[in-house]
Amino acid sequence: MKKGLISLLVIVLLVVIVGGSMIGSYNKIVKMEEEVSAAWSQVENVYQRRADLIPNLVNTVKGYASHERETLEAVINARAKATQTTIDPTKLDAASLQQFQANQSELSSALGRLMVVMEQYPDLKANQNFRDLQVQLEGTENRITVERRAFNDTAKMFNSYIRQFPKNIIAAIFNFEKKAYFEAELGAEKAPEVNFE
Repeated sequence: MKKGLISLLVIVLLVVIVGGSMIGSYNKIVKMEEEVSAAWSQVENVYQRRADLIPNLVNTVKGYASHERETLEAVINARAKATQTTIDPTKLDAASLQQFQANQSELSSALGRLMVVMEQYPDLKANQNFRDLQVQLEGTENRITVERRAFNDTAKMFNSYIRQFPKNIIAAIFNFEKKAYFEAELGAEKAPEVNFE
């Protein structure tokens, strides 16, 4: 009788310990997933800031370079495409992040072409409003880099945590999935060729 009671107490104690550990791990995974979502929101925030600056930049440029219509339209269209791409932070898989990144890269490329075209207009470059917008855009690009890095760090911690044993079992039971990372664009590893001829 005494051995049966001790065995029952040991079993109950093990169930409490294992259950408590599972609950603790589950809560930690939920907390970490929320941190990934918050980091993703910051990434979206800075991309939206860039998108909000573009109409002002385009309007300023229109007054000086109205015949650069094709370049201006490319920027406007790329902005529209980039702002239409949204991702559910709980479903941050590689494919959706790649599509988001492709649309943002297209916008960056269009902005780059616009800036090159604008070099041909000294009056525009001297315009204080244009210079202010250019500075804000540069600052926003830096913020994008910082927030992308913070997102990747947060996603890395989450991914590492849910892959560890026994948390990987809990993650599988509750369908917590690995988060995708921002990756460098193709060709980014090669330095651009500079030629002063």
